[in-house]
Amino acid sequence: MITVIGSGAGADAGSPAGGTAWVVDVRGDVLTQGDLDLIGKHVSEGGTRVVVRALGDPGFFGVVRALAARFGAEALDVRPGPGAVGLAFARLRQSWDDAVVVDGTAGAGVALDRAVNVCRAHPKVAVLPGPGVGPAELGAELVHRVESRTLVVFSALGDPFRERVERVAPHEAMCRVWEGVNLVLCLDETRAERPAPAVTGPLTGPGGWALPDAEFGAGSGAALARSSGAASGAGGTDGAVAGTVPPLPYEARALVLARLGPRAGDLVWDIGSGCGSVAVECVRLGAAAVAVEQTAGGVERIRGHAAAQGAEVRVVHGAAPTVLSHLSDPDGVFVGGGGRDLRAIVAAAARRARRAVVVAPSALEEVAPVRAALAACGFAVDGVLLQSQRLLPLPDGSSSLAPSAPVLLVWGTR
Repeated sequence: MITVIGSGAGADAGSPAGGTAWVVDVRGDVLTQGDLDLIGKHVSEGGTRVVVRALGDPGFFGVVRALAARFGAEALDVRPGPGAVGLAFARLRQSWDDAVVVDGTAGAGVALDRAVNVCRAHPKVAVLPGPGVGPAELGAELVHRVESRTLVVFSALGDPFRERVERVAPHEAMCRVWEGVNLVLCLDETRAERPAPAVTGPLTGPGGWALPDAEFGAGSGAALARSSGAASGAGGTDGAVAGTVPPLPYEARALVLARLGPRAGDLVWDIGSGCGSVAVECVRLGAAAVAVEQTAGGVERIRGHAAAQGAEVRVVHGAAPTVLSHLSDPDGVFVGGGGRDLRAIVAAAARRARRAVVVAPSALEEVAPVRAALAACGFAVDGVLLQSQRLLPLPDGSSSLAPSAPVLLVWGTR
């Protein structure tokens, strides 16, 4: 039997009392391969009990997973102590049932990006630090990408003599050298405390997506009258004012979201955003989003629609592909509209997108260069001409079908 003991808040959840024991003290919530081999050797020899001591709750991003995978759950006697996340929020006298927890040790090469994107998209985030994912790195990435965040840094958490709690702005955190950090909270203190969720963890999400066109400023007939041209890739297919193309219809938006697959920890670019419908929907699904829009009026519309949906969208005022060089690498990209720069925009997006690029060309002749740009970057390319018929109520209570304007979608995935 392997006894796994969690400690914290100045007291142990248990002790190795009861005879001679071989004790392993875990540092940083990680057991090395050498640790596991030594534990296995003592277990196989029998006689001496094995005790593994870890900080907090070893079943929460801790050593229980590794031990159970190696020796089987039936070989473990787990005695958890107070978890680091619960302790941290207790120090701030806050609830944490609506917090998102990110493990900064998981996913070599993308751990920092994932943590930053979650911090951008959610108002209450706990980051368990890892190599290259600490207060300084988080601060450096957040300082120019969010308007209001506070970092609360916990060092020697649970130690009655050495524990430190420091509240800093991102620009302050990036300029310091940090040691002994257990946890970093990233808080948007401008947002009101939300009601307690009915479900916590990965099952939470919006009640629906592909919101009605009216949520983004379109009249009831906008989808029926949607033009197939006139918008540039840098100016938006999603504009919702006179003289511009109406928002992407919700039927097409649903397929765009399905191909982008936005989720917590992702970053999505919405290029030629217009009214921001794709960016807003991605944030509602847990991702961080950047909307690129070249018109001042479009920038204001995006901000208004994002605020109405409670979504924090970073809006970049400028023309693609020029402004894209200043953005963090995305997981998914949506490019709306056509124009002479479309192929260059798609190529720039495809060179940097990790998973998917979805394009809504404004004309059929633009499909071939879009396909070529995506294929050249190693994407598997597909597409569809999407046309639907919406129910149209008639005065006598019956219904008719009104065809919506067709929408071309081309996407690449890898």
